[in-house]
Amino acid sequence: MQKVVLDEIQGLERYEQSRDELRRRIIDLKKHRRVSVGDRVTLVFENHDTMLFQIQEMVRAERIVDLDKVRDEIEVYNALVPDPGELSATFLIEITESDRIRDDLLSLLGIDEAVRIEIGDRCVVRGQFEAGHSKEDKLSAVQYVRFVFDDAARAAFVGGSEPVRLVIDHPNYRHAATITGAVRASLAEDLAP
Repeated sequence: MQKVVLDEIQGLERYEQSRDELRRRIIDLKKHRRVSVGDRVTLVFENHDTMLFQIQEMVRAERIVDLDKVRDEIEVYNALVPDPGELSATFLIEITESDRIRDDLLSLLGIDEAVRIEIGDRCVVRGQFEAGHSKEDKLSAVQYVRFVFDDAARAAFVGGSEPVRLVIDHPNYRHAATITGAVRASLAEDLAP
């Protein structure tokens, strides 16, 4: 998958003129890239376009005009664009009761070892979380996870008829979601050779 390059980033004034249209397009795109697993975890699968939008929004919010700082933003967000044969996602733990956040997050320590994609009964692709967001006494509610597919798993996901499930198998959070229809098609595009 193509990484974001500097030439794609619009200046602040130009971006303001095209922002509404881009926001609408990305909102529509993310509808087919969002998977809820149970009642507290959502994964939003990232690609070139979602990261381009994030970079534009950061440049806008922080009023970045220095090209070296724009390049820094590109480098940070390009790390989240999946490489060939991969899917990557923002992993969101959604806890709405503010007095429960710390305890609920602590109860999910180790969740970064419990996430996988299953394709039928044969293929399992384990999530690989970005380091530094889970410690023995702290867990971030927003993390980044990458799924690296071998050739057989990629072929089964893209062209197979077997069901695809996103599974979280943690002692305190056991849930699964089937990836079907437009979501599977969108993610298959990322995996296609």
